[in-house]
Amino acid sequence: MHDNAEDESDEPRVGCGGNGSGVGGEPTPSDSLRTFGAVVQALREHAGLSREEFADLVRFSKHTVASIEQGRRMADRQFVERAEPVLGDTGALRRAMPHVSRQAGLASWFRQWARLERTAISLYTYECRLLPGLLQTEAYARAVSLDVPPVPHPDELEERITARLARQDLMAVTRKPPTAFSFIVEQAILERETGGEAVTRELFDRLLELIDRNWNVEFQIMPRRQASHAGLDGPIMLAETPDHRWFAYSEGQQNGRLIADAKEISLLQQRYAKLRSQAMPPEESLGLLKRLRGTL
Repeated sequence: MHDNAEDESDEPRVGCGGNGSGVGGEPTPSDSLRTFGAVVQALREHAGLSREEFADLVRFSKHTVASIEQGRRMADRQFVERAEPVLGDTGALRRAMPHVSRQAGLASWFRQWARLERTAISLYTYECRLLPGLLQTEAYARAVSLDVPPVPHPDELEERITARLARQDLMAVTRKPPTAFSFIVEQAILERETGGEAVTRELFDRLLELIDRNWNVEFQIMPRRQASHAGLDGPIMLAETPDHRWFAYSEGQQNGRLIADAKEISLLQQRYAKLRSQAMPPEESLGLLKRLRGTL
């Protein structure tokens, strides 16, 4: 069953599409976003305004207006309140806005997993390509977003980065109950210096602060030289819900899949358990991270 951008229930379904860590294309617009955008465009044209003229009146860039009209960006309350009097005070946008659905900045295939994240009591992530989105700094997120074609429009880039950084609130120890996190990342990811030395330095400082401050976060590094490795099939993401059901997420180039099948999840859990035993213990991982930071 394919992901439906209109389905905002917290109950996940097996779906296709995907990318969680931070690279990839533009989020797919939902039907409600396209419909809202079409209404904005119709009202603007009925008022006899060009896109540039309308943008000046509502004090948003013409690129933002275009993104909203084309269903690629979710309008915020400020846009609606400025647009209504310009478009005749019909009330149409105010009434329509509560029914517009999409978690802004996240690709359609990833939204089901993002909903799971919000309530999960355990989240496990193994990554071999780049640092998981929950651990990224703004500069690192920007670098990985610009590295992989196509280069996003500036509005899309800001939306994507904002959404990714907002997800990091999930790691707060003040949540009740706090979510238990386990991260396993390949040493090569840390040594790659994505974005350059300054970006990497800031990234290491962020990781060191996070590990020190968040007792609910376990961070392990998979050493560069490892004769036996259970993660050769690629990244693994696992989530446990409050009612102790487990789900998994698998992703690749411009696609992803939410996994609910118990047998497949059991296999991924076995692989993750093996990875935990093969990676450096948290204390050694912290020591290596400090040494890598010291070389910059």
